[in-house]
Amino acid sequence: MTTFSRRSLLAGSAALGATLGLNLSTLPALAEDGSMTLRLPLIRASGNLDPQRYVGIFAVQDMVFDPLVHYGPGGQIEPGLAETWEVAPDDTGITFHLRPGVTFTDGEVWDATSMVWNLERWLPKEDYRWMQIANNYKDIEVIDPMTVALHFTKPTPTALTELSYVRPVRFLSPKAVDAEGIYSAPVGTGPWMVEKDGPAGTDLVPNPGYWGTRPAIDRVSLVVIPDGLSRISSIMSGEIDAAGGKFIAPVSPQDATTLKANGVTVVTETGTDTMILGFNPRNDLFRDAHMREAFNLLIDREGIARVVMKGYAKATMNLYPEVIAHAGTRFDVPARDVERAKALLEEAGWIGEGTRSKDGKPLNVELVISEDAVPGSRALGEVLQAGFLEAGIGLKLRNVDHAARHGDIPQFKYDLSLFVTNGAPYDPYNTIGLMFLSTIAPGTDGKIYEDTALDPLILAALAASEADRPAAFQAVFDWLHANWAIAPLFHGDRIWAHGDRIKSFAIPATEYEMPLKSLSL
Repeated sequence: MTTFSRRSLLAGSAALGATLGLNLSTLPALAEDGSMTLRLPLIRASGNLDPQRYVGIFAVQDMVFDPLVHYGPGGQIEPGLAETWEVAPDDTGITFHLRPGVTFTDGEVWDATSMVWNLERWLPKEDYRWMQIANNYKDIEVIDPMTVALHFTKPTPTALTELSYVRPVRFLSPKAVDAEGIYSAPVGTGPWMVEKDGPAGTDLVPNPGYWGTRPAIDRVSLVVIPDGLSRISSIMSGEIDAAGGKFIAPVSPQDATTLKANGVTVVTETGTDTMILGFNPRNDLFRDAHMREAFNLLIDREGIARVVMKGYAKATMNLYPEVIAHAGTRFDVPARDVERAKALLEEAGWIGEGTRSKDGKPLNVELVISEDAVPGSRALGEVLQAGFLEAGIGLKLRNVDHAARHGDIPQFKYDLSLFVTNGAPYDPYNTIGLMFLSTIAPGTDGKIYEDTALDPLILAALAASEADRPAAFQAVFDWLHANWAIAPLFHGDRIWAHGDRIKSFAIPATEYEMPLKSLSL
């Protein structure tokens, strides 16, 4: 076992920086004019920040581009570029009253014209039909220069939540494109402006004309530090101020344990997503509910949360954590029951000593793991491997990279795979709509489960009125649970760590934004 001390990590930070081509000591903290800079890492460069493309770092796009409405804590929808709105009684339309006096940072006016220009860049196009507002889109009605109505072909109760997403729904200046209409610069109405951007990082400064509360920090310097150990040493040495966020600069449970042991402040909050062991629904082996139940009963969820996740997770049998709206009643986490699992396997015809067999075929299955796509999946896979072996199931781990996983999983080239639900602000709608509904083609993340018997329940939940929504979602969860359709494992904590320069800190509502609203130095 390797033991890290504060001294050894600090001593190694210069070498790690040199190895990665970083000069962390040059990151500004106090500028010559006395202004204060917040220094944060990114796992990769910000990239193309066009809000209608799926390329840039979410959190940087969120700093620059405003939405019509914001997703607040607990899923509360809050005003953004729309001050107020009215939803049609049958959920087939929303009328937005736009915030007056707002301009893009290039001087372009925010009004109905700029709103419609942005929406027409993506809303009618086929590529965006994964959202209900695009799939059900009918037309846009300009009522007056500051009032716009969106109309849908059928009830779309997901609309306000979807309009809070970072992309593709954020708003770009109509002047920030070239003569062919192609994005050319990150110009928004948000609280921050990009001052400098490149492969090594991005610097942002406050928008002096921002319509809302001006940032209390003078500058945010985002430096690319792709290596987790380098981020740990940089926090401990004071070269960066904080790190965290699954899509920003993740802090793993192992990292958090090391940082906390060395006196660094670690802040956690219940995560909004769920780690799930998924059965290939097109594999004959897992069409048998007895088999799915047996595999579920061989999992030590409490042990995984405690040991593999270092206590930074909560064991579960639910599709969604309680922090997600309409997450349903809590199902009991079953105790690991090897004898019951063995009995179920024998009922299904899998018998024998050692690795079980049926009709001369051994009970060997394959779990696809990918450290790129699902960090920590190897350690988790090894724990599952040992647990299944105890009941006579051979589990092979097939490690693939991010690209290979996104090729194999949608084509159902696996027996078992690890899936992560979409989390806030996308759930409760997106995971069941995209990763369970059999009538929707598998996306890059594949299908956690599919069954035509489940489809009507999902469609009813997606179309339910506000009053009917809790019961409609509960019906989906009850079906999944009764049929042992999936094997939920845990809700992982959201983890951030910060140094002593930060005096107030709160984890934001989603993994797609920086913790800047309440942060001070």
